[in-house]
Amino acid sequence: MHRSDPGTVPAPGRPLFANDTEHGRDRQHWSAAANDPVTLPRLAALGVGPGWHCLEIGAGGGSVSRWLAGRVLPGGSVLASDRDPSALRPEPGLRVAALDVTVDPLPEAVYDLIVARLVLQHLPTRETVLGRLVRALRPGGVLHVDEFDASYEPPLLTPGPEAEELYLRFLAAKGAAMRAAGGDPHWGRKAPAALRAAGLVDLDVHIRVAVRHAGEPGLGLQLNHTHNLRDQLLEQGLTDGDLERVRALMRDPSFLAASSVFYSVQGRRPADTDR
Repeated sequence: MHRSDPGTVPAPGRPLFANDTEHGRDRQHWSAAANDPVTLPRLAALGVGPGWHCLEIGAGGGSVSRWLAGRVLPGGSVLASDRDPSALRPEPGLRVAALDVTVDPLPEAVYDLIVARLVLQHLPTRETVLGRLVRALRPGGVLHVDEFDASYEPPLLTPGPEAEELYLRFLAAKGAAMRAAGGDPHWGRKAPAALRAAGLVDLDVHIRVAVRHAGEPGLGLQLNHTHNLRDQLLEQGLTDGDLERVRALMRDPSFLAASSVFYSVQGRRPADTDR
């Protein structure tokens, strides 16, 4: 039996990656293109269908929430939430909320599915938030978490050692900027244990590593970061000249790099019969 979704509340604050800028919208495009091919089949395998009540936190451009909304009617609903929901639009089966999951309350035992993609690793209070998400699941409900472990994303083919060193400095500066904002760029590898520690069972883990090349969505996302995080990257010691050179490198057809490790983790809140 499914309960109705809660109302919406405003949420102040600004994330490391803003949604309401040209570069923010570009980031949403590349993130969806790079990651939906993993996320959506994983959700489809859960059997999401009519009558399901779903929540997505950090919904960004809304590609996952829209996909879910196309499957939960009749009788179901999707709440797409973000600290800045300016890129989201309601549609049949889909409601939109401004919500900061670090401070705003969530109802308990409501959702059949909660999706958190590339959100928790940015939050200093991620363990507290994780507990809140688990409590918002109905017994038997599933939490789906997608995160990166950026400790592995080496360049594979570059024009020379200087270009390789530049790309590695860019990666190091990006990781340092994330840490300075309270994030953990390696948290993806910790997600399975974190979900288990939060009380979830039937853990299912999928790992993807891809090859990045010019025009590939994951590398498009990296290129976006050179613009979207420009100020933070300069604070970490890069120069505008460095950023121009690393952009040219990532547009070079001969350039190849391994992606970071993308962890897609699902866990189920125990049903009463599991206890």
